[in-house]
Amino acid sequence: MLKVFLKKGRELPVLRGHSWIFSGAVEKAHGDTEAPSTTEVFDHSGKWIARGLSSPKSQIRVRVLTWRDEPIDRDFFRRRILDALELRRRQPARSASAWRLVNGEGDFLPGLIVDRYGDFLVCQFLTAGIEALKAWIVEALSELLSPKGIFERSEGRVREEEELPPSLGVLAGEAPPERLAIEEHGFRFEVDVWRGQKTGFFLDQRDNRAFLGSLAPGERVLDCFCYSGAFSAYAYRAGAREVISVDSSGPALELARRNLELNGLPAGDETLIKADAFSYLKADDASFDTIVLDPPSLAHRRADAAAAAGGYKFLNLHAFRRVKPGGLLLTFSCSQHVSADLFQKIVFGAAVDARRRVAVLKRLGQSVDHPVSLHHPEGEYLKGLALRVLN
Repeated sequence: MLKVFLKKGRELPVLRGHSWIFSGAVEKAHGDTEAPSTTEVFDHSGKWIARGLSSPKSQIRVRVLTWRDEPIDRDFFRRRILDALELRRRQPARSASAWRLVNGEGDFLPGLIVDRYGDFLVCQFLTAGIEALKAWIVEALSELLSPKGIFERSEGRVREEEELPPSLGVLAGEAPPERLAIEEHGFRFEVDVWRGQKTGFFLDQRDNRAFLGSLAPGERVLDCFCYSGAFSAYAYRAGAREVISVDSSGPALELARRNLELNGLPAGDETLIKADAFSYLKADDASFDTIVLDPPSLAHRRADAAAAAGGYKFLNLHAFRRVKPGGLLLTFSCSQHVSADLFQKIVFGAAVDARRRVAVLKRLGQSVDHPVSLHHPEGEYLKGLALRVLN
């Protein structure tokens, strides 16, 4: 078992409940530092303070799992997953057939994401430490939920930083179909868990889709970065007179078309537009009552934040120019490295440059099944603003 000793004063964030220990906070380590392992964490005087999992290739050297002297074993993961399941059983998210079961640090299981799509679970093992204990986690999930199958979609920036290759495939039971059918608030959607974004569907936007539905009757709506068409479907069902859905991905637009058709909603070529949303907003001179901006993350690393700020400002500037007086803009950032405060400042700058007066109706975030640890604010990655755009 690896033993990590922290520099003097660097133990305070850990003692306060933050689960990340960066390499710069480590004074010395005893044991095998080249392999991921269960890790004991000590302060500079040698006092034990926590236990977690190491990531030898990452700047985040250790992710803390517990501040109690308890073993990290099969029973530990079973208890943590059971805690997460009990929380979801008390949430309205359970009215849908798809929801997040484990949300990393928000459920005190750093590096682990588990989403439920009907009878199937889709997992992401994002760090070297949690990857090494995959078998225990799969065993606990099988025992507690008895899914038809457990599927892995472990890929993305975090694994790249840990020098882990992508891993995709069946971990237990049956393979999921090419398209999984789910239900949400009376809608039916098909999800591509094999190739789709994240684990196949933007479960974190569930509450915000419902909010849009309360505002859309009679409106002309533009849904930028529409992906599989969920925001568009909510707008149509609420009585929008027209919804223009824009995405640069042909497969995403075909899935959006299928999802609109599944719900008996318009899905014509004239309203499903294959285009880069940045170019579309700048070039098109049409006006809309409501615009939704839900771009992919523009800042995968902290160093990308400045460039991302420029991208977000561009999108919001041109969206403000397209919204009719009295209209609405729902704008989002899912970039962890762009804080809520910075995002609001960026949008404010865009409003000033567009010479629009803007009121905040509501601040938006991730759905209730995506909890954020109060001790780990970095987990609040999804930021959104519902804005009324005046003259």
